Amino acid sequence: MAASNGAYRRPFVLAIDVGSSSVKAALYDAEANMVEGTLSQSGHELHTDVAGAAVEWPDHVLHAVESAIDCVLKKVALLGDEVAGEIAAVGMDSMAMTIMPLDDGGRPLGPFYTYADSRARDEVAQLRELVDEDSVHQRTGCHQHTSYMPAQMLWLAKNQPELVRQARLWVDVGTYCHRRWFARDDIPMSIAAASWAGMLDVDGLTWDEELLSHLPLSVERLPTLAPDESSHQGLSAAYADRWPALLDVPFFLTVPDGGAANVGSGCVGEDRVALTLGTSGAMRMVLESRPANIPKGLWAYNLADRTVLGGALTDAGSVYAWLRGNLRLPQDRAELERALAALEPAAHGLRVLPFLSGERSPGWASDATGVVQGIGVATSPVQIVQAWLEAVAYRFALIWGLLKPHASDDATIIANGGAILNSPYWAQLMADVLVHPITMSAVPEAATRGSAILALKSLGIWSGLRDVEAPVALTYTPDAKRSAVYAREIQAQSQLYEALVHGSL
Repeated sequence: MAASNGAYRRPFVLAIDVGSSSVKAALYDAEANMVEGTLSQSGHELHTDVAGAAVEWPDHVLHAVESAIDCVLKKVALLGDEVAGEIAAVGMDSMAMTIMPLDDGGRPLGPFYTYADSRARDEVAQLRELVDEDSVHQRTGCHQHTSYMPAQMLWLAKNQPELVRQARLWVDVGTYCHRRWFARDDIPMSIAAASWAGMLDVDGLTWDEELLSHLPLSVERLPTLAPDESSHQGLSAAYADRWPALLDVPFFLTVPDGGAANVGSGCVGEDRVALTLGTSGAMRMVLESRPANIPKGLWAYNLADRTVLGGALTDAGSVYAWLRGNLRLPQDRAELERALAALEPAAHGLRVLPFLSGERSPGWASDATGVVQGIGVATSPVQIVQAWLEAVAYRFALIWGLLKPHASDDATIIANGGAILNSPYWAQLMADVLVHPITMSAVPEAATRGSAILALKSLGIWSGLRDVEAPVALTYTPDAKRSAVYAREIQAQSQLYEALVHGSL
């Protein structure tokens, strides 16, 4: 990070990250250094229930986004005109996938339905009967799952038919925000956002005709699509008064947060693999070209004329939080870390399927549930935590096994996300399970930095996406003896998975 305002390289980019629980925004310079003191955060939350709902109301998320921008601009104003007057662009990323219905006047008819909504389990099974999932997977890069738009649209048609009938347009978070800020109804959706919604025919870069033929949708009720580097400028009068520093600044189309995090952490190219372990989890690579065959179990999304190849877990850091909230554990996190580190690997005799909210990669079993097998009278709470954290790591190992053939032999795995950055035990465990060194990212906010870099690339200030390497920190090296134990446990977990999820036990 630059030491003072004078050391920052101009121009600046305002970057916004719309997550599932908060919005973060900050100012970055032309070398993707966050301008000290500008990071701002505004909270919101997904509304969930026992049926699997995970929605957010448009006013809540819009308020959170605008509050974060307000806060950054107030902080920037304190830095003087030499900073505030040199904002060259706004970049934005958002949780993927989100959809919301609008009426004839562009007003919301309901909430944003998100990737975390799992109510469309029956509709996933229905789609798998209607389409050849393998061919759709190769064409769109996505399996059929509750995380994606096709199954959710079928669920809405069945359970809220009047809403679907009234909807004139379905938009994502980014498109909705831009429509409000520019008072325009012709704002397109980015190719990347369409891809991560599970609806993009990658060859034609259009909404997939076969999927649409089975859905209560037409192309006319979906946003037009545009390349990720597309932008628009000229805020409406209300927002021009509110954000004068952004009046004539280009706002680039919103891209998904996962791809932005890869770019921000420097994981672009076959020699860098991102391991994200936050509330959810993922392993991703950003490749120059799309693989000829997408491995079954992984997804392949678009981002800035590249392909993001990888897999995701719905439950990762959320598992740790759930365990700490429900078991009698040491309240001090450092004490719990020491207790975990003192245990022998997988000596507890437990087998766990860590699915609190269904499964995504690699099996895509929407209705999978959590399982703990082998609990006895002597089983301790700390052993239960250890078994669950190990189980999450085993799911990452399956993703890594599918992803590894697409990585170079000397590829570096770079970890980011609060769950792993704040847990040395889990970081070492991940290295032991993956049998590969894990390097901790030193980027404080990977997604916002990635959105800033994408904007800098679109402005022509950067020639590529790794012009300035992202900083890294400590590397964890695998322990061969522990890795051997975990290899056996991965096989045991896979057998339990096949018996319970695909079998009849």
